[in-house]
Amino acid sequence: MTRPVTIFSGQWADMPFDSFCEKAKSFGYDGIEIACWGDHLDLKKAATDLKYVEERKNILKNYGLKVWAIGTHLIGQCVGDTWDPRLNSFVPSNLAGKPEEIRKWAIHEMKYAAAAAKNLGVKIVTGFMGSPIWPYWYSFPQTTEQMIDDGYKQIVKYWTPVFDEFDKNGVKFALEVHPNEIAFDYYSAERLLKEFKNRKTLGFNFDPSHLIWQGISPHLFIRDFAKQILHVHMKDAAVTLDGRAGILGSFLPFGDVKRGWNFRSLGHGDIDFESIIRELNAINYKGPLSVEWEDSGMNREFGAKEACDFVKNINFLPSDVAFDSMLKAE
Repeated sequence: MTRPVTIFSGQWADMPFDSFCEKAKSFGYDGIEIACWGDHLDLKKAATDLKYVEERKNILKNYGLKVWAIGTHLIGQCVGDTWDPRLNSFVPSNLAGKPEEIRKWAIHEMKYAAAAAKNLGVKIVTGFMGSPIWPYWYSFPQTTEQMIDDGYKQIVKYWTPVFDEFDKNGVKFALEVHPNEIAFDYYSAERLLKEFKNRKTLGFNFDPSHLIWQGISPHLFIRDFAKQILHVHMKDAAVTLDGRAGILGSFLPFGDVKRGWNFRSLGHGDIDFESIIRELNAINYKGPLSVEWEDSGMNREFGAKEACDFVKNINFLPSDVAFDSMLKAE
């Protein structure tokens, strides 16, 4: 049996969960990676109210859908970030502009995520961790090594009690390596694992779209972090450096054709997904391939259906026989 093909509900949280599930089924998906915003999943309710959990499960069951992961990206960002006004849109309105109260709320919510996942029968929580040092990514004004060291120490301090709760519930956290995170590329991801002493609670939600425009070969990330690949996002991106545009985006909005790179619907960008599937086969990854659909230049319903078909067409398993095993004399 091939890996299940799911869709992340985060970009569809403007729709009621029931309506979104109906669409996802019509597009051909096997399940949902449920985002914890909009009305899709309330973490506190899912952690403390089994009746609410059954209601969510029944909605999925009604459409023949399953869930293998829940997504906590917006909440997790608030755990590790140094506050700026953008975080206000991720939190209850009464917390807006209150940095320490936001962090306290986010840590509490992430602890709920562990119990919520367990109640849903889910083993993986995907998301972001935030970063107190992302504003230092370019070393001017000069960034000292101590500032970077302190930033990683802060992340360990903030997330250790969350991961303790995850361990109690038998759940793992899959960080999406992503700009504005404590781990945003190959070497920052490597360091994060070391800072947490390779704690098994922490792994990665592999997403190639955030790696390719940084010049990283996505399939090699899978090869080198094989033991930490807990979940997989299928998302494409196109790099279009034309002599004017650069990889930093020029503060142009996503979808602007002048940008040096843009997210694209699957099959419309530059990512070599066949190499990714072959690497996933090599590490024996059997979890879901979750479409995170983002393309500002395409109708999302057209794109989501096409993306589902794309993943199913490339979702091949390894051979169970060597092709040359018959090439021998009797």
